[in-house]
Amino acid sequence: MRKLLLALACMLFMTGLVLAAEYTLVSYKDKVATLKDKDDKEVTGKVTDDTKVYFLKGEDKTDGKVDALEKTFSSEKAVGKKYELTIKDGVITEATLKRGKKKN
Repeated sequence: MRKLLLALACMLFMTGLVLAAEYTLVSYKDKVATLKDKDDKEVTGKVTDDTKVYFLKGEDKTDGKVDALEKTFSSEKAVGKKYELTIKDGVITEATLKRGKKKN
């Protein structure tokens, strides 16, 4: 019985990891992002105050703020770039932004 429960727990954990997908930003206006998934299908995702934002630099993952996500998406440079997002029921629940090296 323990093995069955452990296998079920592992399966649910792995399913949670698969939900995050890479999307390409098409446009962003009024807290709504228009994105394309890997199959070139357009989806929309609303940024809310409950959206969890993380920054990834190398292997270090740190917490971020929703304002940083909105600022990033509002930039013209963001259009066409790929972002790792979790979208549930039309709401972006989690976003991971990659941080590059700072230029001096």
